[in-house]
Amino acid sequence: MEEQIFPTKGNLIKARRTLALCRMGYDLMDRKRNILIREMMQLMEKVQLLRNSVEEEYKEAYAALQKANITLGVIDNIAQSVPIENGLEISYRSVMGVEIPTVSLAPEKTFVPYGFYSTNSMLDKAYVSFSKVKKITVMLAEIDNSIYRLAIAIKKAQRRANALQNILIPRYEETVRYIVDNLEEKEREEFSRLKVIKSYKLKHNLKKRSYEYEEQ
Repeated sequence: MEEQIFPTKGNLIKARRTLALCRMGYDLMDRKRNILIREMMQLMEKVQLLRNSVEEEYKEAYAALQKANITLGVIDNIAQSVPIENGLEISYRSVMGVEIPTVSLAPEKTFVPYGFYSTNSMLDKAYVSFSKVKKITVMLAEIDNSIYRLAIAIKKAQRRANALQNILIPRYEETVRYIVDNLEEKEREEFSRLKVIKSYKLKHNLKKRSYEYEEQ
């Protein structure tokens, strides 16, 4: 025993109550961990598909941009006419207490931010390709951040579950055994003491009756 525990019924009740709470806490942590792992595995399947898709889209977009640069020259001045994206919105949903982000991109207005007189179809293709890349990148950022948050939460839940299973629960099980063994030993000693006292009183009463009988 790491600390002195007095084997009383009050301490036994407290130890059993704490042990029950530890077991309940372990069940909750184990359930939370399993739910978070299942959630993360679903996202892992999605993120793999998105990464394959975004890689292909980036290749196509940069190939189109290269062709536009070749046919139009360096198009920095045209690129400056493309407005900065500020339509991102981030909200959160809770999964077992873990805040998972949901990133949405406002629908684009159907217009082209540059003129057609000094451009060509290669630039149009590059613009469309990078618009697709932007949408996929937003989705990928959402899932990557969600996986990161879930991985941290799973690690914490695992650590707490291990502490409960391997440290706290065995410690209080040992405390309960220690108190129960001591209380049972005291009960046996008390029973033996009462038996001796009863036997002594019985002998004493027999002697007293025998003495009274002889006087009569």
